[in-house]
Amino acid sequence: MSEPPQVRRSASVVAAPPDGLELVRPAPPGTEEMLARPALEFLRELERRFRFHRAQLLARREGLKRKLDQGFDLDFLPETRAVRDSAWTIAPTPNDLLDRRVEITGPVERKMIVNALNSGAQVFMADFEDANSPTWENNVRGQKNLFDAVRHTIEHADPTTGKSYRLADKTAVLFARPRGWHLSEKHVRIDGRTMSASLFDFGLYFFHNARALLGRGSGPYFYLPKMESHLEARLWNEVFEFAQEYVGLPSGSIRATVLIETLPAAFEMDEILWELRDHSAGLNCGRWDYIFSFIKKRRARPDCVLPDRGSVGMDRPFLSAYSQLLVKTCHRRGAHAMGGMAAQIPIKNDPERNAQALAKVRADKEREVRNGHDGTWVAHPGLVAVAREVFDAHMKGPNQLAVSRDDVRVTARELLEVPQGKITEAGLRQNLSVGLAYLEAWLRGQGCVPLHHLMEDAATAEISRTQVWQWLRHGAKLDDGRVVDPALVRRALAEEQERLGPASDRMPLAVQLFQGLILAKELEDFLTLPAYEHL
Repeated sequence: MSEPPQVRRSASVVAAPPDGLELVRPAPPGTEEMLARPALEFLRELERRFRFHRAQLLARREGLKRKLDQGFDLDFLPETRAVRDSAWTIAPTPNDLLDRRVEITGPVERKMIVNALNSGAQVFMADFEDANSPTWENNVRGQKNLFDAVRHTIEHADPTTGKSYRLADKTAVLFARPRGWHLSEKHVRIDGRTMSASLFDFGLYFFHNARALLGRGSGPYFYLPKMESHLEARLWNEVFEFAQEYVGLPSGSIRATVLIETLPAAFEMDEILWELRDHSAGLNCGRWDYIFSFIKKRRARPDCVLPDRGSVGMDRPFLSAYSQLLVKTCHRRGAHAMGGMAAQIPIKNDPERNAQALAKVRADKEREVRNGHDGTWVAHPGLVAVAREVFDAHMKGPNQLAVSRDDVRVTARELLEVPQGKITEAGLRQNLSVGLAYLEAWLRGQGCVPLHHLMEDAATAEISRTQVWQWLRHGAKLDDGRVVDPALVRRALAEEQERLGPASDRMPLAVQLFQGLILAKELEDFLTLPAYEHL
C-alpha cells in the first residue's frame, strides 16, 4: 500500500491550490499547513464527489417544508418499518468511548480547547457549528488549534493576565462537530461554486488528524448536526467510507454521534443508526435545536404556538417522550444515548443564585440518568463536577446500555404534543434581548455568549428568534391580553437595544438583521444564513 496522502506533507505549504479550487482568502498567519496542497486536493475530491447528493437532500428538505406548511403531520416511516422491527446492533464501541458520562462542548478557540480537555469531562466536543462564528480566521485557526491539541503540543498564554495554559497528562476524548449540510464555506470555491461547510470542516480535521488520533489509541470522532432524515445520515456514511479509503484507513475507523435536533429526525432514530451502523457512536438529545425545529417545522399552524422559552423544559411531555424514545432506540441497538446541554453557567459573587442554578442543573441531570441516558452535556467547566456527581450516584458502570426501557411506547402524537403555558412580556423581552445580543456578538466573531447566566449559542438564539416570529405570525396574546403585533415588538426591541448599549459598531447591523428576520412574512430557515453574508 502506498503511503497515504495525509502523511506526505511536502515541501510547499504555500504552493498554488489544485486546479478547480480557489481560496478567496489566504490562510491566517501560522496556519498555512492546514491549507497545504494535499489537504486542498482532498477537499476538492470530497466536494466534487458529494455535492450533487447534498443538493438533492437539501431540495428534499424544501419539499418537506412545503408539505408541513400545508398541514401534513410527521409520523414514523412505513417504508422503513423493517429496519425498526428487525434485530441488529451497531459496531462495537471503541474502548475510549465506553464511558461518556460527562461531555463538555465549546468553540474551537485555543484557551477553551485547553480548559475543556483538562476539565475532568470524559469528552470534549470542539464545535465548528453552533458555538462558533464561522469567520475564516475562526475556522482555519480552529483547525490549527485542534491539530496541536491532537498532538498534545497546544499551549496558550493569556496576554491580559500572563497566565499560561497547557494540557494535563490525562485529557478528555476529542470529538469535532462540523457545520450542518445546509451551510457553505464561502472562502473556498470549487469549480466556481462555494463548497459545503460540512465537508470543509470534516475534511480538514480528518485529513490532518485521523492517523495521529488512531496512533494515540483514539480515533477520528465526530458529532453530526442538524440532520433531518436517515438519507442525510447515509450521505455522511458515504463520505466516511470515501475518506477512509482515500487515506488508507480501515472502514469503521471514523465514529460519529448524531444529534437528534430536528423534529423529522426524531421519527427516524433507528434508521439513522442503521445507516451509520459501522461508524456509529450513538445519538444525542440536541434539545435546544430540537425546540427550535419544533417551532420551525410547524410554523404555519396557529395551534402549535409555544409559550415562553423559559417554561419549555425537558419535563414537558413532548420532550420527555423524545428523551425516552432516544434511550430505548439506542440501547436496543447497542449505542450510547447521550443527554442534552445544561446551558447554565456558575454565578460568581452571588451564592444564593448560584445555588439555585446548580440545583436546576442537578435536577436536569437526575432526570436524564433516570431515563437511562449514558451521559450528558455541560457548557462550562464549572458544571462538570455537578453532572459527574449525579451520574456517579445513579450509574455504577461505565454506561447504561443494559437499561432497555422496554416500558417505553412513544407515539407520533406524543412527540407532536404542543406544550401549554403563558406568553409574557418578560418572555418577549428576553427573546429580543438574547437574539439581538447574540447576533451582535456573532457578527464580531464570537459564537457563544454568556447572557443572563446562561451560555447562549446559535441554537438558543434561534429559539428566541423563531418564537417572536411565531407569536407575530399568529397574533399571540400576552398573559395581560395585549396582542403581539409589529408595533409592540418594534417598541420593545428598541428598548432592549437601549438597555444593551452600543456594544460595538456591529450593533446597528444586528438590529437591522434581527428586526428583519422577526418581522419577515416568511420564516428564514436559519438566522446564520443571511448573517453569514456580513461576516
